[in-house]
Amino acid sequence: MKLDELGEWQRTVECGAPRQSDIGREVTVMGWVDGRRDHGGVVFVDLRDRSGILQVVFNPEENRAAHDAAGAIRGEYVIAARGTVRQRPPETLNPNLATGEVEVMADEVRILNESETPPFMIEDGTGVGEATRLKYRYLDLRRPEMQEKLMFRHRLTKAIRDYLDGAGYVEVETPILTKSTPEGARDYLVPSRVNLGNFFALPQSPQLFKQLLMVAGLDRYFQIVKCFRDEDLRADRQPEFTQVDIEASFVTPEQIYALVEGLLEAAFAVSGIEISTPFPRLTYADAIGRYGIDRPDTRFGLELADVTEILRTAELRVFREAAEKGGLIKALAIPEGSRLSRKDLDTLPDEVAQFGAKGIAWARITEEGWQSPIAKFLTEEHRKQVEQATGAGVGSVVMFSADKAKVVNDSLAHLRVTLAERLGMIPQGKNSLLWVTDFPLFEYSEEEKRAVAIHHPFTAPRDEDLEHLESDPLSVRSRAYDVVWNGTELGGGSIRIHRMDVQQRVFEQLGIGEEEARSKFGFLLDALSYGAPPHGGIALGLDRLAMLLSGGSSIRDVIAFPKTQRAVCSMTEAPSEVSPRQLRELGLKIDV
Repeated sequence: MKLDELGEWQRTVECGAPRQSDIGREVTVMGWVDGRRDHGGVVFVDLRDRSGILQVVFNPEENRAAHDAAGAIRGEYVIAARGTVRQRPPETLNPNLATGEVEVMADEVRILNESETPPFMIEDGTGVGEATRLKYRYLDLRRPEMQEKLMFRHRLTKAIRDYLDGAGYVEVETPILTKSTPEGARDYLVPSRVNLGNFFALPQSPQLFKQLLMVAGLDRYFQIVKCFRDEDLRADRQPEFTQVDIEASFVTPEQIYALVEGLLEAAFAVSGIEISTPFPRLTYADAIGRYGIDRPDTRFGLELADVTEILRTAELRVFREAAEKGGLIKALAIPEGSRLSRKDLDTLPDEVAQFGAKGIAWARITEEGWQSPIAKFLTEEHRKQVEQATGAGVGSVVMFSADKAKVVNDSLAHLRVTLAERLGMIPQGKNSLLWVTDFPLFEYSEEEKRAVAIHHPFTAPRDEDLEHLESDPLSVRSRAYDVVWNGTELGGGSIRIHRMDVQQRVFEQLGIGEEEARSKFGFLLDALSYGAPPHGGIALGLDRLAMLLSGGSSIRDVIAFPKTQRAVCSMTEAPSEVSPRQLRELGLKIDV
């Protein structure tokens, strides 16, 4: 089949644009053939571009040449058509299309390209597996719902840029090829051909560069930036991701909170969602104490209760040993516990095994008293105090976890959300945003047998805790904060260390000696010695925000060309082997 050239033709209107006001207008439309129907010699073509679908009619009585040419048209062919917009006959109106009241009577058509039969239908709700969709991503992205997600991301990004520009922030690009400073996730390394044996790293974040921009006096910076982390993947993680990166000089946490709350107001408005500001605040200690997690979903109750002191004297050995070893005993009360069957309760240990929990004890409170395998180990006073601490009453089921603090908190935090979802206790359409503040500066790593930074080593300690940095480092609170939406962390940040002496003290607590600090971060330490201003900022996950605001369940749906959960690109088959010549040029040998 001989294809046509586009020639001098220019598109005059997008497929989704014509309306009744355009009737009589001569137009040129271009796009992909979404469908073709032949009704008694008259050919109807649904023509699709990113704006929508338009019916183009080829009638032999109106134009024989155009009709004959349309006989060769098939699905997903690329065509251009010239004709006149006209009213559809009443019996052919299509209320499901924005253009459903009009059509174009074609006078001429040009077939610009053919198409093989696609591996799946180019339509919403195609039902094909994600593996196939990702392999043929360029076809998947033709589907209207996928194009709308990317266009939504565009509108979201624009709203964020406009908001930050209006607030006086300047977008500055920072390097992609930079120095490896491994703290946290693994770096992606890039070998240097010019400097054999040396490597660049792809940035896990622009953290150090944005701090240097503050030293440079830029004052207010932002960037919508690609970042890279070579880490084990989950459904909402990608090896490369995009974040909204913000930094400012001479700011307090309160000013960062106000800025981000305004930014999120603008972002949520893109989805037509109104949110209330200011957001509530919750300290890290309160979040862990009440919800077992530092990103709590506060749309519903079910708060945890620490019953360690109440049950320290209980005869149940698992309770007593947890308390004696410095662990925790926590309880979670579920009202209307009758909705949980005995089978439900017996499967609870399976729900929490992933967190290292050895089991979950439970008690059902009835008019006759506690019905539970553990009831005989608890005195009447124990039961009474547990009911008071948890707010449990007749009809409630109380669940207990006793172990190391992390195991208990992780287990009950998971159960809290899982059971709330199962029992329909989470209000639909409710948006709960909050700030979690006052994170610890350090935590102890059993794996590394030392203190590690909870956020990153450039986070400033609270001024009043600075005196305990050497004497009791695990008690030091940081000036870090996270913003949380319905149990999902949207972003996190902190006020940074701007004094070289404090930065060196923090490095020492992290086991980073002077020589190592100079080797990894010498440029930063030098910069801090040249009048660094107090500064701080935050980074928000753009992929996650776009996914949640567009109603998606996977960030892969709002990324044009994402990686799979195995960190590969199904379409290009990256990563892939490279030639021996390329390896020789880089001075590399493969040894696996």
